[in-house]
Parts: sequence; C-alpha cells; structure tokens
Amino acid sequence: MTGTAGTHEAEVLCPFCGEPFTIVVDTSVDEQTYIEDCYVCCRPIQFTIICEEDELISIDTGRG
Repeated sequence: MTGTAGTHEAEVLCPFCGEPFTIVVDTSVDEQTYIEDCYVCCRPIQFTIICEEDELISIDTGRG
C-alpha cells in the first residue's frame, strides 16, 4: 500500500507475538535501522528498511 509522496505503508508481523500491524516508511531515506515497540505485545522490534529512489525495497524485522 502506498502512502503520500515520500512515504509507504507496509504491513509487518511482530517477531514476538506474530500479530500483523502497519508501519509508515519514509522512502526518502535509503537505509534505516530503528527500534519500535509492537503495538500489540509492546516488545521491541528492530526494523531494517532499505529504500531506493523513493521505492521501498525491503523490510527486515528482528527482536530488538
């Protein structure tokens, strides 16, 4: 799903509880790594996001 210019909405699964939720990715940044809590179980998820030319290439999630 695409968001506004420079953003992209993506559904991810929590690596702890397995529940899906939606995040908004800033596609103007080529590589991002950050930690955000799961909206369901509140455990920390590490996101590694790769974008290229305002396109979302990949999202990797891991236990933060």
